[in-house]
Amino acid sequence: MIQLLLYFEGEIEDHLLIFADSSAEAHSDLMSTFRKISKLFVGKLMHVFVDSSKADNEQVLDFFGVKKEDGALARIINLSEQESINKYAPDFTELTEENLSKFAYDYFAGELKKYLDSEEIPEDWDAKPVKVLVGKNFEENAYDETKDVLVEFYAPWCGHCKQLAPIYDELGEKYKNHPNIVIAKLNADANEVDDIDIISFPTIKFFPKNSGRKIIDYNGGRNLEDFVAFLEESQNADVKDDQVDAAKDIKDEL
Repeated sequence: MIQLLLYFEGEIEDHLLIFADSSAEAHSDLMSTFRKISKLFVGKLMHVFVDSSKADNEQVLDFFGVKKEDGALARIINLSEQESINKYAPDFTELTEENLSKFAYDYFAGELKKYLDSEEIPEDWDAKPVKVLVGKNFEENAYDETKDVLVEFYAPWCGHCKQLAPIYDELGEKYKNHPNIVIAKLNADANEVDDIDIISFPTIKFFPKNSGRKIIDYNGGRNLEDFVAFLEESQNADVKDDQVDAAKDIKDEL
């Protein structure tokens, strides 16, 4: 992430990116259009062309979920948040002057939603004790107000994540039939979640039930006993809260 931020560093925080193959037949016309757009937003947008045919740009392509075979694509990014890149994708495929200018104007008008990468939801995402979350099913499961949800944000290449995997699987096995506790994981290298920035792997966060979208960073130990103690404590806290609410209801009735 740090290297990518350096790639786009500068005083202007908003960037309009064009991803395209410089060897494509229409490349010259595309660059002519891009130059016209750049004159409309001088001092407001940094205009960047990323050649998808160059091996040196593979890291940038991977980060944006772009492949050479996707053809020419546009993205707007904002770097105002430290160690974070907000991305925006258009709803069109033709990179015309009209489309690109409207894309930029809509961005500055605050009419665009952030683009978040997501894998497709696996058919068997909930078949195993550790539930598999992706960007597209994260919201409804992590923020389920009836469940206490523990989520590991991992990367497939991360050594510490691989070490944690058998322990986390054991934790899932322990709570697979629990009515209130869900153990889940999300590949944060391929999926993004709104308002949650993952800086290191693995990152573990707890989403308590009936909390109004509260998120608790898990900073405890990484042994099975540590996770169990944390989850059991959360359950005890829930029981106490329920008892307080019940007592309040009785008092109100009296």
